[in-house]
Amino acid sequence: MQKSIIGIITLFFSVVINAQVSSKYVISFENAIHHEATIKATFSDLKSDEVEFTMSRSSPGRYALHEFVKNVYNVKVTDSKGNSLVATRPNPYSWLVKGHDGTINVTYTLYGNHGDGTYAQIDETHAHLNIPATFMYVPELSENEFEVTFNVRGDLNWKVATQLKHVSDYKYYAKNLQYFMDSPVEISNYRKRSFKVKNQTINFVLHDDKATDANLDTYFESIKKIVLQQEQVFGELPTYDYGEYTFLACYMPNVDGDGMEHRNSTVITSTRSLAQGGIEQNIGTVAHEFFHCWNVERIRPQDLEPFSFEEANMSGSLWFAEGFSNYYDALSMCRAGVWSHETYLNDMARGFNYVWTSPGRQFFNPIEMSYQAPFVDAAKSVDEQNRGNTFISYYNYGEILGLALDLSLREQNLNLDDYMKLMWTNFGKIDKYYSVEELHQTLINYAGKEFGDAFFNNYIYKSGIPDFERLFKNVGIELKTENAITFGAFVRDHKLLSNPKLNSSAYNAGLQVGDKLIKVGDFTLNSVVNIDLALNKYNINDEVVLIYERYDIIYETTLKVQTDVSYKLSYLNLDDNLKLKKVKQNKALWLNIKE
Repeated sequence: MQKSIIGIITLFFSVVINAQVSSKYVISFENAIHHEATIKATFSDLKSDEVEFTMSRSSPGRYALHEFVKNVYNVKVTDSKGNSLVATRPNPYSWLVKGHDGTINVTYTLYGNHGDGTYAQIDETHAHLNIPATFMYVPELSENEFEVTFNVRGDLNWKVATQLKHVSDYKYYAKNLQYFMDSPVEISNYRKRSFKVKNQTINFVLHDDKATDANLDTYFESIKKIVLQQEQVFGELPTYDYGEYTFLACYMPNVDGDGMEHRNSTVITSTRSLAQGGIEQNIGTVAHEFFHCWNVERIRPQDLEPFSFEEANMSGSLWFAEGFSNYYDALSMCRAGVWSHETYLNDMARGFNYVWTSPGRQFFNPIEMSYQAPFVDAAKSVDEQNRGNTFISYYNYGEILGLALDLSLREQNLNLDDYMKLMWTNFGKIDKYYSVEELHQTLINYAGKEFGDAFFNNYIYKSGIPDFERLFKNVGIELKTENAITFGAFVRDHKLLSNPKLNSSAYNAGLQVGDKLIKVGDFTLNSVVNIDLALNKYNINDEVVLIYERYDIIYETTLKVQTDVSYKLSYLNLDDNLKLKKVKQNKALWLNIKE
């Protein structure tokens, strides 16, 4: 009796969905060997006399334009009876059709050979699909329902993994365009592991032909630890649609490294198989993307809503949305025991040095760095840029600010975990989007006006440096500042491959990217003597003659030997030191060290 009732309910649900769906797709992969998919779309319930259908120009989780239409061709349009219709092009990414009968059928070929979180890749290993890069849509049907059928390659043992609602067989459903576009798909001969957290299921889907089942099981144990550790930050998991969250991991040699968050899933791609170092090297992306199911996907910036598929998307909160997620991905791995304390400190030191030795802080504060996302987040330019001197990644900038805020709060017997819980309760859990001002006000509500104003006024609205020496000492870390002679540009085979760093030896000598170094003082550069070795033969502030080549012409200039600052972090020895008992307790609370 129970099975019959379930069957009736399932049939009813399927009928209701089909009655309301006005955008239907069938995608097949007969020519996967040449990276092509054939897509047939049916758009019904059309009200406009002239209908527009289009390809997205952007993708959820990305901020730049990607112009996915460039990989679409062989477009044909008919009405519901199969009569051909003429489509015109009002712009490079859309088509217009008149004379339809309330329905149009659009068929086209999609080329895809870039496997990451943004694009599509189709070959005989898999169909790795980001929905905006794959499917056309009709803007006037955006709030209606969507259905897609994947004609999988049975000869390749393909299966479908996605956060889309499973209807039947290989048919899937989305409630509207926003959800459809936010639902990546991995179709391959993957393996799957799952575990329950209360009444919800966490799935890990792995496409990795070289990994053994033992590799997968080892990796999955680390994933479980991270999931449970991050749950502790917020006190609960989000309520996932359909009760499931799915990691879509593709660790294959034909993909590009990436991670892309979505509401109930994430795409994680890497060329490193779990059998070849991926167990250790890929796990950081897992930790980062899972934290996004709270921070970004639900604790969401107001300026990203609604997400536009027609233009670049910009937010001033990425230092928090991406940067604080960066802070917690490493911290949660350390707290869960997936990373050692030493690994965590070394990772922290790399980000710390990058942020605080960059000249970019004099040009943009963290909010303005976030505004650069449409130009740096998987965006490509053919013209040269000076971002090495003007830009600090909001991932790293926000990570180190998250560290500063956490350690500053801990001085007040507070912590960042509870601030994040407050953001979850006041915004993410109730689907309320936040502004930078509300981030500020929430900190005031949590830690007091003096503390909240001081942090935002000095480090968010401005580009100040917190007193890290003091903050680190409180948790048993020693910060040392070191100065060493440096040239100030990346050099390979004596040729500058980067713009010189602002106010460095190379910059002040007037050098530029592409210059070839020939001689420094008495030292001719060769396979044995490079620029760093030559400069270390001199004293700070020495002025030496530099000979270099630019555009086949030999030049001579004077180079002043200068230093650059770097930072070294190390743990203090807190054992058997009663004076440092409080510091040891602080460190234990911060890193979840069990006594």
